[in-house]
Amino acid sequence: MTTNKIKPFIYLAAFYVIISLIIRIVFLFHPITTANFNILEVLKIILVGFANDILVFVLASTVLALYLLFLSDSKYRKPYGYILLAILILFFLYILFIPNNIFKQYGGSLAEIALAFVGLKIICTGLMLFLPNYRVKIRNGLYFITVFLYVLLIVFNAVSEYFFYNEFGVRYNFIAVDYLIYTNEVIGNIVESYPIIPLFSVIFIVTLGVAVFIYKNTYRELLQLPSLNQKTVMLCSFCVLILVSLFGLNFTVQIKGKSIFEEEIEANGLPKFYWAFTHNELDYFQFYSKINENQAEKMFLNQFSSSVLERNIISDQPELKKNVVLISVESLSANFLEHYGNTQKITPFLDSLAEKSLMFTNLYATGNRTVRGLEALTLCIPPTAGESIIKRENNKNKFTTGSVFRSKGYNVKFLYGGYSYFDNMQDFFEGNDYDIVDRNDFKPEEISFANVWGVADEDMAKKAIQTMNAESKSGKPFFNHWMTVSNHRPFTYPQGRIDIPGNVKSREGGVKYTDYALKKFFEMAKKQDWYGNTVFVIIADHCASSAGDTELPMDKYRIPAMVFSEGFIQPQKFIKIMSQIDVMPTVFGLLNFDYKSKFLGQNIFSKEFQPKAYVATYEDLGFVKDNYLTIISPVRKVKQYALIQQKNNLAQEFNSIFNEKELNEKDQNKNIVYAAISAYQATSYWLKKNQLNR
Repeated sequence: MTTNKIKPFIYLAAFYVIISLIIRIVFLFHPITTANFNILEVLKIILVGFANDILVFVLASTVLALYLLFLSDSKYRKPYGYILLAILILFFLYILFIPNNIFKQYGGSLAEIALAFVGLKIICTGLMLFLPNYRVKIRNGLYFITVFLYVLLIVFNAVSEYFFYNEFGVRYNFIAVDYLIYTNEVIGNIVESYPIIPLFSVIFIVTLGVAVFIYKNTYRELLQLPSLNQKTVMLCSFCVLILVSLFGLNFTVQIKGKSIFEEEIEANGLPKFYWAFTHNELDYFQFYSKINENQAEKMFLNQFSSSVLERNIISDQPELKKNVVLISVESLSANFLEHYGNTQKITPFLDSLAEKSLMFTNLYATGNRTVRGLEALTLCIPPTAGESIIKRENNKNKFTTGSVFRSKGYNVKFLYGGYSYFDNMQDFFEGNDYDIVDRNDFKPEEISFANVWGVADEDMAKKAIQTMNAESKSGKPFFNHWMTVSNHRPFTYPQGRIDIPGNVKSREGGVKYTDYALKKFFEMAKKQDWYGNTVFVIIADHCASSAGDTELPMDKYRIPAMVFSEGFIQPQKFIKIMSQIDVMPTVFGLLNFDYKSKFLGQNIFSKEFQPKAYVATYEDLGFVKDNYLTIISPVRKVKQYALIQQKNNLAQEFNSIFNEKELNEKDQNKNIVYAAISAYQATSYWLKKNQLNR
């Protein structure tokens, strides 16, 4: 490849490396980065990051290389130019008029994208063919557009990575893949959360300035197009670089650091995004530590005093057919409540309700996404590697809390203020025999306020009361699972409801407004005939943030939960450690239900109950028991931390804030390591074999 022909690559690569370096420096000093780095560690981050960026740029420059390789004047000579144009037109007509063409079979917007691309190619080919005197100017214009788009993608990716890190404390992962898929909600969230016009204006100005600079310093190199021999050399050289980059990335992405922050900062977001996009589910048996399968199942089922998965749950008291309302509260960290030490008084209603409820003071969410919380409360199983089961293809006909209620003659519904197609919730709940009430069921006059995530929680509260009133008239008990939406960025809500204005867009405002909406719901519910015969379960789906010094910081998984039923549930505090998957089996126990169970959570009041918790990300699977946190990760890695309780001014039942001290392998509690492996291995096996279906 001759020197003058690679100048566009050199300029773009230099710009990409500089932008990536700036982002890394920003991440190093970002408030969310709580790890400390010495000089050698910073140098390692910079050098590994530089290698990652160069390797990624080589792969990303494939489109530019192909563009330059296909530059030619000979293809526009008669009759080749006319033949090329005719082929493009026929291809355009094929996409437009053939009903079952390959693009339409794929679905989505692929056919429209293909039409736009081929149509643009027809216009460019026609101009180059019929206006030969302007061919150089047209080519230069197209080259500038190509450079502009590359620069725009580099700048936009840098901005996206910053905001993603600012929100989640990591580079791209499965959440970024979700954001690409659910464009309506995500774009709406960005528009409502950030000063979009100033932000995009700065992006455009920077992009334009850099693109003009690169264009002016490189466009002359295209005045003389490369010969066929030069193109052959360029192609062969680029193929070698591609292979080197693929091999190099396979090595650099395996380089680990002393903390999760070090690994994330030195990484490049694009390979992480690609990995997440192609790994919706991780094969436990390929990537994680294993023991004998029979041994794993036996060890896990021992907690139920059973040797088989399906168990008979028998109560010595008569069944109680009370209505049950399960309210999953969006992003409600335990430390938002005054009970857990918060002094902002942003949850006055929930704090007052907790005093009248059975409150679980030491409960941990299974994950850091809504779908993971819904999975835990609906399927009552430990989290598994990859995406939540709600997002997977094989997500129907499972053994669920809803199926138990239906077997008892209950009406079963899922209530959501947004559009339930988001996060695959509609597919999952309908596939498991839940009726759904979502934004599609609202009349315009029933909506006082809405943002991109859905109607305000108080509007959903009113709709929930209407739904429950209708169900109570049917003569059947009901189970309604309501997922709130207002405590989510952009944190907007109706004005005048609380003392924090709705346009401030603060997390505290989102929490306090949700608390206000729940208060309104209970005020309305108390006036209904069915109220006295109803059990209310209020629990967070996950915490507001999951970033920390370690893979699974315990304080970022602790959530509040309570069971309230006036005249039925006696106020008390359950202080032993427990999991989100234990909540609904406990509720069934309070109702004295007899049923065949495949739940992997436990009734905390049963004599077999073993205090423990499951906490996880998409890759790291954590098991908490006896003051140990055991984490199993790809590729067959096992870490264990001793959980050392911090001293603070909280009452004993709320004082469960831990420091995590990593143990050497020789100091690990091997029994708990095996217990962790058995739990996740057995769960993964039963899911794979569909043994957790109804």
